[in-house]
Amino acid sequence: MSSSSAEPPLDEDVTTEAPLNTAQEQPEPPMSKNKLKKLRRDQKWEEGRERRKELRKVKAKEKKGRKRVAQNNHGPSDSTSEKRKASVEPEAPAAKKPKTSKPVQLPVSFVIDCNFDDLMRDNERTSLASQLTRSYSENHKAPFKSHLFVSSFGGLLKQRFDTVLAGHHHNWKGVKFLEGDFEAAASDAADLMKTDRGGRLAGAFQKTEDEQDAEATSTSGEIVYLTSDSPETLIELKPYSTYIIGGIVDKNRHKGICYKRAMDRGVRTAKLPIGDYMRMASRFVLATNHVVEIMLRWLEMGDWAKAFVEVIPQRKGGVLKDAMTSLDKAPEDTTHNEEADCEAVEKDQEENTIQGNDVDKLGVTELAAEAPEQGEEHPP
Repeated sequence: MSSSSAEPPLDEDVTTEAPLNTAQEQPEPPMSKNKLKKLRRDQKWEEGRERRKELRKVKAKEKKGRKRVAQNNHGPSDSTSEKRKASVEPEAPAAKKPKTSKPVQLPVSFVIDCNFDDLMRDNERTSLASQLTRSYSENHKAPFKSHLFVSSFGGLLKQRFDTVLAGHHHNWKGVKFLEGDFEAAASDAADLMKTDRGGRLAGAFQKTEDEQDAEATSTSGEIVYLTSDSPETLIELKPYSTYIIGGIVDKNRHKGICYKRAMDRGVRTAKLPIGDYMRMASRFVLATNHVVEIMLRWLEMGDWAKAFVEVIPQRKGGVLKDAMTSLDKAPEDTTHNEEADCEAVEKDQEENTIQGNDVDKLGVTELAAEAPEQGEEHPP
């Protein structure tokens, strides 16, 4: 073979260098301001570690010195002596909490007539469900409670109680849900009030012995449908009587429907005496649970004025007439102000949406979205 075809000899001194890693040569990105602050803070903390350690030692020595001086001057510390006394003397029994008085059942009945299911919208039906819940809650915890009935209970209202509210109403005590109308409920109430479970005369029904004996012989009572359209004003609640409240939320679309329903059945009607005691800025709207609460307060105190003041929110402009004597105001305008009514109802919704959760203690849940709206109206 020729020498020109031979391979050149390897040069051992020649070395091949690896390609440069351009990524390693790139400078690191600058630190953010937050990272720099954190780094400085950590460094400062580390620098002060020894100083903090010395301070802890000094404080521990000072504490031991004070304790030693106290023991030399006054003997064992108060805490040590208290522990010794506690080990020798038995602990005194804890003071018992005062027992709350048990609610007194009175011989009087409230019937909420719910025969208006097809006249309400979904949101109004939701509000009525909340009003029924709050009515039960108020009656359940009242010092003087009534028998409570819910008549004509069916349709979409009952469906809501069975589904959304998980059927908790089946566990309610002292309330009866009936498919029959308010007359059937009033008949059941009259029979119940004549039994041993009917209740006793107490609270506002507390009378002299002679009056009690006279009323005990007459337990017939009366049936009254409460409606603001009635020309008659309710003076007082009477024992062994049944008072019917219209369970409807309609924002005044079906005005006078409760009065017409009662008149068609030949049932006596009456309105709460709000106008006899309070001065209102506009026609007042009461939710169903407000009517129940007012009558429960009257059963407790026997005073309409106090009952109205306790239940009616002050923001709605209701003022006792006795408190208005020093004010020079124009005569009250009793014309219906729908805009004011709606505004009051919306405020009620916000308030009762929050308060509705309180009845969870009674076994009722999922009420945050249910707010009482306008029910039967009771003008001043």
